[in-house]
Amino acid sequence: MGSVFFHIDLDAFFASVEILDNPSLKGKPLIIGTPGKRSVASTCSYEARKYGVHSAMPMTTALKLCPNAICIKGSIERYSTVSKRVMAIIKDFAPGFLQVSIDEAFLDLTGMERIYPLPGRAAKLLKSRIYDETGLTVSIGVASSRFLAKLASDYHKPDGLTIVPPNREIEFIDKVGLEKMWGIGKSGLALIKQKGITSLKTLRKYSLEELNTLFSPSFASYIHYVSNAIDPGIYTGEIKSHSISTERTFIDDIYDYDLLDSVLLSMSQELMLRALDKKKIPKTVGLKIRYNNFTTFTIQRTPSEQIYSSQDVYKIAKELLREKYTGGGIRLLGISLGQIYKSENVEQTELFVEDKEKNRKLEKAVLELSKRGSIVTRAKLIEKKKSPQE
Repeated sequence: MGSVFFHIDLDAFFASVEILDNPSLKGKPLIIGTPGKRSVASTCSYEARKYGVHSAMPMTTALKLCPNAICIKGSIERYSTVSKRVMAIIKDFAPGFLQVSIDEAFLDLTGMERIYPLPGRAAKLLKSRIYDETGLTVSIGVASSRFLAKLASDYHKPDGLTIVPPNREIEFIDKVGLEKMWGIGKSGLALIKQKGITSLKTLRKYSLEELNTLFSPSFASYIHYVSNAIDPGIYTGEIKSHSISTERTFIDDIYDYDLLDSVLLSMSQELMLRALDKKKIPKTVGLKIRYNNFTTFTIQRTPSEQIYSSQDVYKIAKELLREKYTGGGIRLLGISLGQIYKSENVEQTELFVEDKEKNRKLEKAVLELSKRGSIVTRAKLIEKKKSPQE
């Protein structure tokens, strides 16, 4: 048996947690986010998706599409606590674990034929275990590469299971189709169609050299690989035990700096809560930006001051974004925490760390409250409603 990868994706995760906490919301169009020009929809229920709402969409747009939606400001602390429970189940299932965000992870089951001889049966077992222990459904894709597994997990949602048999990868991606090929996006699709290319089958007729004459090198390389069912390398690499990361891929390219800023804050909170839960803090903050032409930049910074809270992570991430952002449409945004180490070993090298310690203690308290089911969130993620006098 060759390589076997699972991609596990929690179905409409934030909305599903809200329904767990309040079953009366089941079957209703939910949008996690607060109304406001600078707010984005973190996620939404499948009932809201029928109206065209999707994650990372500006809230003003989402509410125009689905005016009867129930908006819930949500709590990243609560979601982080539930995510930890799910990820612990997944990690316990097989050693090749790679968490890529608060609601998705990969498992590498390559070489585990004796324990899991039938990948499909193993995936069903994992789905059942997650549902029985948390009440949440997941969609799982099973394939020979991480990229194809991610594509497969989205093929039958929610509560789906899609297996891409070996040597039938091309057949599978042709079923997915060019319009729904993950990672290309609306602007990328428009560029491809401008050249008269309307299907993956047609795209495969072009060599990489020919595509390089039509598109930017990075975009040409990406569409060449995915049209041939080859992992483009986005999720490859070693599983690093000394880093924590997350990223958001946007369906619509984001040009609005305020919206990018809001996404950065949310990701900073998610990562720091994950780090706090592991009782670790980072020395380095990294930022990943992928533009709509697939040009990708990564930059990182190791500040002289210690990183104590999500506000510290957010501040550094904002500085890095300011340095690298060119004003073009962004397809993907990611943050990573590097050189993480046990927080018990932190030495107080600064003279004035009181505010940082307060922030850190506050986030620890918030984490404990969220574990008990209390709903807490950062004030910045809740846009204040102005009175007519303001």
